[in-house]
Amino acid sequence: MTMALKAKPAVKKSGARKASGAFWGWRRENGRVGVRNHVVILPLDDLSNAACEAVANNIKGTLALPHAYGRLQFGDDLDLHFRTLIGAGSNPNVAAVVVIGIEDGWTKRVVDGIKKTGKPVAGFGIEGTGDIGTIAKASRVAKDYLQWASESPREECGLSELWISTKCGESDTTTGLASCPTVGNMYDKLIPKGIYGVFGETSEITGAEHLARARAINKQVGDKWYKVWSAYQNDVIEAHKTDDLSESQPTKGNIAGGLTTIEEKALGNLEKIGRKCRYIDVLAPAEVPRKGPGLYYMDTSSAAAECVTLMGAAGYVVHTFPTGQGNVIGNPIVPVIKITGNPRTVRTMSEHVDVDVSGILRREMTLDEAGDALIDMVRRTANGRLTAAEALGHREFVMTKLYRSA
Repeated sequence: MTMALKAKPAVKKSGARKASGAFWGWRRENGRVGVRNHVVILPLDDLSNAACEAVANNIKGTLALPHAYGRLQFGDDLDLHFRTLIGAGSNPNVAAVVVIGIEDGWTKRVVDGIKKTGKPVAGFGIEGTGDIGTIAKASRVAKDYLQWASESPREECGLSELWISTKCGESDTTTGLASCPTVGNMYDKLIPKGIYGVFGETSEITGAEHLARARAINKQVGDKWYKVWSAYQNDVIEAHKTDDLSESQPTKGNIAGGLTTIEEKALGNLEKIGRKCRYIDVLAPAEVPRKGPGLYYMDTSSAAAECVTLMGAAGYVVHTFPTGQGNVIGNPIVPVIKITGNPRTVRTMSEHVDVDVSGILRREMTLDEAGDALIDMVRRTANGRLTAAEALGHREFVMTKLYRSA
């Protein structure tokens, strides 16, 4: 289950810059552009976490992605599990992948899925070999992959080649007034230039569902969105709540920040899609968009780590994260850019803030200027600047589980 390494091509001469704000990225075998160059050690299941972490410990510079699931799942839950793992390994921020699983069959399924991108990938099963033998074999391949990836040339790319996702967290009154509209301004400027965008958080649009439905590109897509939202509302929330969602939506942090109802939170949440953008399709969790450039909606939880993991598995390479009270979320393969408009958060949690737009509230910064500042930070991040979450070591990789295992 090992793909042979191919020699790296010579670095192309860029000539004239493709567009204002162009960046230097890694173009992968399938043509997609990444902004990071990770070699990932990917466990198929929870039982394989230790072996993957041992390989990453042996081969410095590789990245293990331990997670909690992978045994006795079935149906849609199992499909989502594979879609997430294959998507994570296929993300353009990943140069090569070593997959380790307890057994060969399901391990091969993940390897074969990632292999479709053309990138180097190898798989190892622990049964019949044990941890020590598996770790030794996988470590040798990981070392070869890492050295190969270290010679990967960057090439100049336009911002239009970026896939940029968004979700907000620890929202307060400043989120809907400043940081979420900043992301919306960015999308209004970059979506027409050809980027892929995505937003989600299905439960968090409750109370503004009529507005979200109306922002679809047409009635068919709007009806598709409403069906997804209604299913979440009726089959998940209404079916399983004990009284209401006051401990979850809005959270205690949201309430402390002045958002006392889910409707208030939803209206601020929708500010992330700007004034002009219309979403062109509705995606299942971790589903890769197929309709070309534009804004998409993904059916996700509002839990930060789950949502960012799903969007990364769909192929998005940069994540923009508005926060009011201060959320510390990161992701191992996708850089997460934090934006806040709360001056207290800037003071008390400055090490987590990448873009300070609190000037909007003081009328020292226009929304248009804030959007430009975020676009500049996206470009800098794509060029290699570490986000605050990356610098602080936040690597939250959390699988979404739909229901209990068999």
